[in-house]
Amino acid sequence: MTEPFRRLPDPIVGDDGILKGMSVLTPEAMTTIGGIAIPSSKVIPVIVVPGIMGSNLRATTNKKQPQNGELSAGSPAWRPPNGLTEKVKALLVWKDRNPAQRQRILDGDTLEVDDSGQVTLPDGAEGITIEHLRTRWWGEVHADSYGPLLAALQTNLNSTFLPGVPNRKRQPRPYWDKVMKYDRASWNAADLAPLTEEELEKFAQYQYPVYACGYNWVRSNEFSAERLKNRVLEIIKFWADRKHECKQVIIVTHSMGGLVGRACAKLIPDQILGVVHGVMPALGAPLAYRRIVSGTEQSAPGAGWNDRNTMKGFATIAGDTPEKTTPSMATACGPLELLPNHLYPSPWLFASVRKPDGTIVDVAALQHSNVCDMYRDYDAWFRLIDPSLADPAGKYRKIKDGVKGACDKAVAQAEKFHTKLLDTYYHPNTYAYYGADEDKPSFGKFRWVTDEQRALTDPVKSLLPAGKPMVALQTENRFIQMPEVYKLPVWEILFTPGDQDTSGDGTVSQQSGDGPRGKVRRIFRTTGYDHQGSYANKHMLSLTHHLICKIVQEAK
Repeated sequence: MTEPFRRLPDPIVGDDGILKGMSVLTPEAMTTIGGIAIPSSKVIPVIVVPGIMGSNLRATTNKKQPQNGELSAGSPAWRPPNGLTEKVKALLVWKDRNPAQRQRILDGDTLEVDDSGQVTLPDGAEGITIEHLRTRWWGEVHADSYGPLLAALQTNLNSTFLPGVPNRKRQPRPYWDKVMKYDRASWNAADLAPLTEEELEKFAQYQYPVYACGYNWVRSNEFSAERLKNRVLEIIKFWADRKHECKQVIIVTHSMGGLVGRACAKLIPDQILGVVHGVMPALGAPLAYRRIVSGTEQSAPGAGWNDRNTMKGFATIAGDTPEKTTPSMATACGPLELLPNHLYPSPWLFASVRKPDGTIVDVAALQHSNVCDMYRDYDAWFRLIDPSLADPAGKYRKIKDGVKGACDKAVAQAEKFHTKLLDTYYHPNTYAYYGADEDKPSFGKFRWVTDEQRALTDPVKSLLPAGKPMVALQTENRFIQMPEVYKLPVWEILFTPGDQDTSGDGTVSQQSGDGPRGKVRRIFRTTGYDHQGSYANKHMLSLTHHLICKIVQEAK
């Protein structure tokens, strides 16, 4: 039976602004009618900005840049695996990479964004091709993490109402009807007014081409924000040159992409219509400290077998010991900009004692008044960076001040980014949501824990910050020696990293997630998902659609 109607590929916008559709000749016996959807000439592009490690990176192909010391030009340096087969391969590859190789591969000065990653056509997609999506840079970001979000936005934002019927009021498509009637308690926002049909009518006046913008997450978010700014201006110019009305874009961010999006919006606020931030570490995350000083975590309180296996697999790739994480993070501004910044609730770093009944008692706050001074302190036993582990590839041996100088420079850039460039800025038309789930514990504070009960007594506990690190351990633990000038009852103490201690999403603590409160239109404290899967959660995805529609109401 011949189908009565088939949608043809969406028209391509020519340089002159004329839409050009394409069909093929068919036999007279084929009576199927081909149809081309004509989009609105008013355009509001939507740009998805991924989190750290969510952008594909490769060894630079620019011969004017320093070349990667481990990989040939154009070779993938960071390609998060998609699907089980790729995950197994990635585990085997990264498991065998030593610290020096990791440092050379993830050298931000020698990397560029790789746009050749996997692109998956949205389910039921009509009128759009993978080649078309590549021109919107979907290949720059991890397909498993962001492909479904990109696809949902592309499909739903551009299909608001059902085809019209004469003399009848237009009806929202089923997806939008659900968003309008959504149980807003799922967003922890029972008081939030639902979308109205009038708002949906205004929303439907525009088309929303969906783009991605990856970035070199090893380098500072300052440079990533500049890249996003150029991408925004390029997209606006593309549509304006083709006789379409396009003045502003909407930015949707995930995790550290929120820092990139905020910094970009500060540079060009008039070109940004609004921003949606998902699970942004607005104030930084103690987890970043944990991963440098002790390697990537492999467990969490209450984590089941599957979760622990997933965490162990990720730790194998990212580095499960400080010997593996320090070389790739100590001089990498992007990861350093995820550390708790000057706005994070202080103190958050403690020496603690585990009593016989299992309770943890904090006995000494460890951090400096200026948290970045602590990051530059390479002598304290609780130091962030152990210089002896930071340069196994010898990149900094011949430069002035060596690896310590390189670390100082990276920390200074991170400090500048947070205190001078970003600070408390948010675009005025911003919404944000974050996880505060007791079942997804995160590090609100980080504790070095000992079972040495004499550390509960004076003068031991008061002198703990002055302890000195003993021989470097290639493990997650710290073994310290107390000051010898005092006649103390204990001279050497072993500390181990404590567990996650507060509600969150498994990565970002609720303290940091709540950082935008009072500075944005509305912030949503939510539960039911982990950090990486936040946009895969149906409630958060529906909330994102709702918020994009609300942002569009400000369009003029």
